[in-house]
Amino acid sequence: MVRNLAVLALLALLSPATALAAPPPTLRVDLVHYGGRGTEGFAVERVLVEPLPWPGHPERRVDDTNLGKYRFVVTDPATGQVLYSRGSSPVYGEWETTAEAAAKTRAFGESLRFPLPAGEVRVAIEKRDAANAFRELWATTVDPADPLIDRAAPPPAGEPIVLFESGPPPVKVDLLLLGDGYPAAERGKCEADARRLTGALFEVEPYRSRRDDFNVRALCPEARESGISRPSLGIHRRSPAGTTYDAFGAERYVLSFDNRAWRDLAAQAPYDIVVIVVNGRTYGGGGIFGEYATVAADSLWAPYIVVHELGHHFAALADEYYTSPAVYEPATERREPWEPNVTALLDPAALKWADLLTPGMPVPTPWEKEAFDARAREIQAERQRLREARRPEEEMDALFLRQRDEEEARLGAERHAGAVGAFEGANYEATGYYRPAADCIMFTRDRVPFCPVCRRAIERVIDLYAAPLEGGSPP
Repeated sequence: MVRNLAVLALLALLSPATALAAPPPTLRVDLVHYGGRGTEGFAVERVLVEPLPWPGHPERRVDDTNLGKYRFVVTDPATGQVLYSRGSSPVYGEWETTAEAAAKTRAFGESLRFPLPAGEVRVAIEKRDAANAFRELWATTVDPADPLIDRAAPPPAGEPIVLFESGPPPVKVDLLLLGDGYPAAERGKCEADARRLTGALFEVEPYRSRRDDFNVRALCPEARESGISRPSLGIHRRSPAGTTYDAFGAERYVLSFDNRAWRDLAAQAPYDIVVIVVNGRTYGGGGIFGEYATVAADSLWAPYIVVHELGHHFAALADEYYTSPAVYEPATERREPWEPNVTALLDPAALKWADLLTPGMPVPTPWEKEAFDARAREIQAERQRLREARRPEEEMDALFLRQRDEEEARLGAERHAGAVGAFEGANYEATGYYRPAADCIMFTRDRVPFCPVCRRAIERVIDLYAAPLEGGSPP
């Protein structure tokens, strides 16, 4: 009886008539995701109620995008009814593809957030198998009546800054820019950086056309000192969100390995997606689907980085480049990637973006790959020399500017420039994987837009979070 009442109560909370008036609280389950050397497991670290109501869409509880290496599913244990689900590709999912994972075990924090139910629920984590089907790995039960659920206020993050607001959180994509490495004296810089990067994002399609589907806020928690960690140079900071350069040994890769820290800060503003804006000059960023994106605010390339990395975090877009060094081990066998913008082309007749294919386009699509790859190797060698010599960032920027101009001209002159086809070279590998267009924001740093395949993927996820209620638009 209690379980059935729980389901009825949750459905009432999620109805169009009451969702905007009284959204449920936000429940968060913080987990430890551990493994390596052929093992994998989970453990509950804590369960808490966040200080703000659930910001999600009341009619988009179940994720129908089929994105993510993992998925968590909340069900009513009595009936099996799915109450909530979301896909993700957490930090652990990336780490397990590195060489370190074959030799060591490690643990990473991650969180599951969903509307607080009225009664006990079953929470399961699923992972894709070799056929790309989700299979359950682990499950637990969560009872919102448990007195051990933490309801204490998190450490202060400062007053949220509204950059722009288009409507109530439940019917919009709530984007949060979370500053990291900004002491009190640089709070104004944090806000200015957030505004500048927001402007850059909404100059790019499809964000420009869908701007009214977003709310954007910023938080600028106070840091003890300016900047974030960069271990390769002996720089270590205890920044509020815990971000660091050199993630997985890649100098440009910026991640946070302190899930509790950044989650507790972010919980103080409504959010569906988070960009951690780091107070740094060195080129860097990262994007973890379902968790966060990062961007070095003072890099010359920050406007590009925030758009590219949000493509990973928000829409699960894969990297289409393959000439830069990657931290991941190459796949031992070719499987069709689940990401929407790359393919192994195991069956050319069943191309996943066939409906967007330019009429008459050959598959695979020919392009001047050998010349492009040869020049890319020269640039990578020069890049490595600059980093090893610890040359000023301005010299790296100059190299990247030359590379941008060359690649923009080279790819723009391709016979099939602007067309949708299947161009070999993607997913960090020169052969065996294909991308939809000769050029795209997910492929190079030049000034081209998202290709039609990537743009459609982004819009599909926007629709998961932002839509009018079935009973009509909110007032």
